[in-house]
Amino acid sequence: MRRLTVRSRVLLTVLALVATGLIVAGAVSHVVALGNLRDDAQESLEQEVAEFRALATKGVDPQTGQPFADVEQLLRVAMERNVPSSDETIVTYVGGRPQQYSGGGDAAVAGAEELREAVESLPPTGTRVVYRDVRIDGRDYRIAAVPVRIGDGPRAGSYVVVYDVSANLSRQYRLTQTYAAVSLVSLALIGIAAWFIIGRLLRPLQDLRDAALRTSEEDLTQRVPVRGGDDVSQLAQAFNTMVGRLEEAFAEQRRLIDDAGHELRTPVTILRGHLELLDPSDVDDVSETRELLLDETDRMGRLVEDLILLAKAEGEQFVDLVPVDLAELTESILTKARGLADRDWRLDGVAPVVVRADPHRITQAVLQLAHNAVKFGPDACEIAIGSAAEGGIARLWVRDQGPGVAEGDRERIFERFGRAETGRGIEGSGLGLAIVRAIAEAHGGSVAVTDAPGGGAIFTISLPLETEP
Repeated sequence: MRRLTVRSRVLLTVLALVATGLIVAGAVSHVVALGNLRDDAQESLEQEVAEFRALATKGVDPQTGQPFADVEQLLRVAMERNVPSSDETIVTYVGGRPQQYSGGGDAAVAGAEELREAVESLPPTGTRVVYRDVRIDGRDYRIAAVPVRIGDGPRAGSYVVVYDVSANLSRQYRLTQTYAAVSLVSLALIGIAAWFIIGRLLRPLQDLRDAALRTSEEDLTQRVPVRGGDDVSQLAQAFNTMVGRLEEAFAEQRRLIDDAGHELRTPVTILRGHLELLDPSDVDDVSETRELLLDETDRMGRLVEDLILLAKAEGEQFVDLVPVDLAELTESILTKARGLADRDWRLDGVAPVVVRADPHRITQAVLQLAHNAVKFGPDACEIAIGSAAEGGIARLWVRDQGPGVAEGDRERIFERFGRAETGRGIEGSGLGLAIVRAIAEAHGGSVAVTDAPGGGAIFTISLPLETEP
């Protein structure tokens, strides 16, 4: 079974279950039918016996109009008035010898030794009926032998009803054979239908296998056609979703490697160029080059740390969400931001609400925005930090008086190593705003930039509220 396909295994299982059901149903029906046949034979014999007794006790001799006085005349009248069924034969005995018979039997049955023995087993006196199973010429019969005697007369007889059990058994066996033939044909038709139905049900699995074999790191575009809404179709949909996520992850990984390689190429080139031009005998040249190389290695170190932080942002342990008082958090961030540079720091307002957030990551994100405002804005400019809540959303923002962000750059600046035209030439890794976005999205929120009234930009982090005030 392990070497067979799932389609074949399911088909064989279905056929085995159906065949078992048909066999059990046929066997039970056959056994019940055989029991009913024996009951029918007994009822038929008892009915014939009852009719004969009614004639013997209540009937009158048609010749005399009086009760029967002669055994032979009683048996003759009983034979004339009784019309046995096709499965019955009635035989009369007088003095232990067969006299007459009628019904579906023949002379061989009427004169059979088995019947004679049954008649001889009758009690010499009394009216007890003897029921017995006999076998005549290879056929099974059920007989009822009734002793007949009128008064104390010297003559005695027997009224024997023979029921052909084999005839009914033959019909039952033919019905069973017909049932078996119909069952085999039905099983074949069920197998053919089940083969196609199972094939259609398992088609998504075949498509899934083919797509999985074609999927590789170089080709993540394979998708499985989804048909219907059953469990197998949901599996195909889940596979498509998984491959889509893998495609996005690999694409993001390639972009990260390309961007990191591009950004690291510049400091490495600077390091190599200065080392090649270094004059080891010139103490001043060595000192200046040393300072420059240390600065470049620090810049590469910060770049690597930022890349590691972005990589951690993809994990589940990046943020530790706890209930946070947004008003206290806003004021705390403003206090820390004042140490970044000598600027006109302002508080635009606070929201007395509770958010579910990681206070350390939110502080890191807002301080990054404040650092950008210091770096890109003019000296002694106004920088404001504030928070508000409305419609189930909490917002923290940093407002500056810098050059602002062009409409076409407002999405690119939040990508890794993305820069606006106004930021060209200013030192930085190009990862700060990407880290801010990663922190916001890890909280289930977002970050955006808009124009500030009077010039500059407003960078806003939106977070879902935990509870109302």
